[in-house]
Amino acid sequence: MAEPVNVNKFRKAKARAEKQQRAAENRIKHGRTKAEKARDKLENNRSARQIDESELDS
Repeated sequence: MAEPVNVNKFRKAKARAEKQQRAAENRIKHGRTKAEKARDKLENNRSARQIDESELDS
């Protein structure tokens, strides 16, 4: 005979795991300093400008 299973425990554990995952993503996304954000923005602009300048005119 199988053991009874408490579905609420599984549901709550799943919710906790999803919340922890979302928190980890937010720490990565929003946990940067102003200098790091500025550096990344400058880097992205530089690479976009380089791509635009290297296009061939038809």
